[in-house]
Amino acid sequence: MHELIRRIDAATPPERDRAVDALRAFAILGVVLGHWLVTALVADSGSVRAASPLLYQPHLAPLTWALQTLAVFFLVGGQMSARSHASARARGVPYRQWLGARMARLFRPVAAVLVVWTLAAGAMLASGVGLTTLHTLLKLVLSPLWFLLVFAALTAATPLVARLHPLWPLAVVLHVDLFRFGFGGPAWVGWINLAAGWLVPYCLGAAWARGGLRGRTVGWVLLLGGGVVTAGLVLFGGYPAAMVGVPGAAISNLNPPTLAAVTFGLAQCGAALLLLGPLRRALARPAVWAVVALLNLSAMTVFLWHQTAMMAVTSTVLRLSGPLPGLHTVPDGPGWLAARLAWLPVFAVALLVCRAAFGAYEHGKPRTDGRVVREGRPGGVTGEVRKGAGAVRRG
Repeated sequence: MHELIRRIDAATPPERDRAVDALRAFAILGVVLGHWLVTALVADSGSVRAASPLLYQPHLAPLTWALQTLAVFFLVGGQMSARSHASARARGVPYRQWLGARMARLFRPVAAVLVVWTLAAGAMLASGVGLTTLHTLLKLVLSPLWFLLVFAALTAATPLVARLHPLWPLAVVLHVDLFRFGFGGPAWVGWINLAAGWLVPYCLGAAWARGGLRGRTVGWVLLLGGGVVTAGLVLFGGYPAAMVGVPGAAISNLNPPTLAAVTFGLAQCGAALLLLGPLRRALARPAVWAVVALLNLSAMTVFLWHQTAMMAVTSTVLRLSGPLPGLHTVPDGPGWLAARLAWLPVFAVALLVCRAAFGAYEHGKPRTDGRVVREGRPGGVTGEVRKGAGAVRRG
């Protein structure tokens, strides 16, 4: 393990901002923990249905303020895409080649998920699994893919939006919500915010890449301004407190994104910027950086397979022992939450199994020297980590 840590640290270019990778890892872990905590699979009359503890315990809504971290992911995505595109242009790499490399990294692991679940769905139907149960499971697996589609569209539009000021998409979100909720406009208008809402942190990230957002003042303005506005919208504007969708709720802050979700995202972006200094100091320690680097190498795999890991544990335990608290019961009390927290390490182990089985789809074609070709160049940290991991396993 010491040798692996040494290899990872030695393979990291000195100019790499390790804090950016830490923010991305934090965003992915927030999504994973959020889904594991607010999604319950209730075994009921021979079928399985999804339920949310937020429906039965609305006082848990503040929990979503810590675990709905998508804005941070779009902030980091905008920063990385803008820097990557600028670097590609400087090297003379055509836009089509640059975009193709980034889309391959994004959707190669998606193909593995779709193939596995297509086969699994056919097997479940053949074995007599009810349509209600199958619909519940497939929805949990496929619904997070909307996020990737939006991210892919924004990535493709990077040359157009890299210099767009975040206030422009923020103004679109404001007017869409005003039309929907203030003037009784049709609900479908809100889906304009699916692009405009996430474009706000993405444009912030692009501004960060070109040297903006300097100084802690920007971070404090975003954190305090976004937090105060969000609290006002929740307390006096009729927006729900939960920053994720709640079954049966009249308004969802996430589907599609509302003004409250976007201002909350601005507050998160401010907090992320303020954490850059402490993160850089912490990540100067090779062991801490190794954990972040390894997680980032499997970020897409973790995101795509975390729901599958949860469902695998849920179904296996149900067959072996019957319904258990925190796993198959209605999430209607604090006892469910305590039991669910106890199941999280089991979900994590199942996710590690999924990572071992499908993590290779996230990486490019291996070279004969053990390094990995990604985005048209040697894998750098990726190649060294894979070589180091192999050495540790052989040892």
